[in-house]
Amino acid sequence: MEYKTIFFDSRPRWRRFAGEVFLWACFTATSLAVILLAILLIDILRQGAGRLSVDFLTHFPSRFPERAGIKSALFGTMWVVGFTGLFSFPLGVGTAIYLEEYAPRNWLTRVIEINIANLAGVPSIVYGVLGLAVFVRAMALGRSVLAGAATLALLILPIVIISAQEAIRAVPPSIREAGFGVGATKWQTLQHLVLPIAFPGILTGMILALSRAIGETAPLIMIGALTFIAFTPNTPLDEFTVLPIQIFNWAARPQAGFHELAAAGIIVLLVALLSMNALAIVLRNRLRKEL
Repeated sequence: MEYKTIFFDSRPRWRRFAGEVFLWACFTATSLAVILLAILLIDILRQGAGRLSVDFLTHFPSRFPERAGIKSALFGTMWVVGFTGLFSFPLGVGTAIYLEEYAPRNWLTRVIEINIANLAGVPSIVYGVLGLAVFVRAMALGRSVLAGAATLALLILPIVIISAQEAIRAVPPSIREAGFGVGATKWQTLQHLVLPIAFPGILTGMILALSRAIGETAPLIMIGALTFIAFTPNTPLDEFTVLPIQIFNWAARPQAGFHELAAAGIIVLLVALLSMNALAIVLRNRLRKEL
């Protein structure tokens, strides 16, 4: 004898209708966002693709659009992002290790973690004001690469801490118990077992945090980063500009040629951001396979 199982939807009709309406509303909103993003990207590619060339990457900015390039902004971005990572990685990972492995689980630790999470949502201009007061004036670093990197390091530090905490927290407790079972100390267990397993997640979070820093404009304008320079920084104390500021400078000019340069700069910035995100995914997957 053959039996058939029949499933009945016991939900009221109005609830099924509401669910379908919500599903179509989500689909419409997603489709609209994708279409608008595609239109924006196509318009940027249409304006800026013709300006992309080796000369555009190797020439300094100029009053004449046909001679202008992004060399100074490109080198300034590499300087600032490099020092931002140098400042934020050890401090952020060290803080995450302490909070997850050594800090007592009491109200004070919870308050600290809540405030770190809140700092991740603070507007970037606030960090610019802090950088102007502390690094530019109090520490007398001026409008230098170090001042810009330190300001951006403060900006991404909460993101680095939170992502590192999540990576460390994701390590199974059995790993720690195995280390303690063979007589390893807490630090030895952390160094040889926990951190190697958590490292792919920590590295991914760090790269994604830097991808946010590379696109920031407001904090660097606040500390006085230049909008037009015809040189590249040679030391961390030199003045600088970065890609977002150079794009902003070109976009604010009335000539159509500078608008095309701004679009080309946006393409370069998007390629850099997408490359960093892809690198984070590739490194995470590869390192996890090696464990």
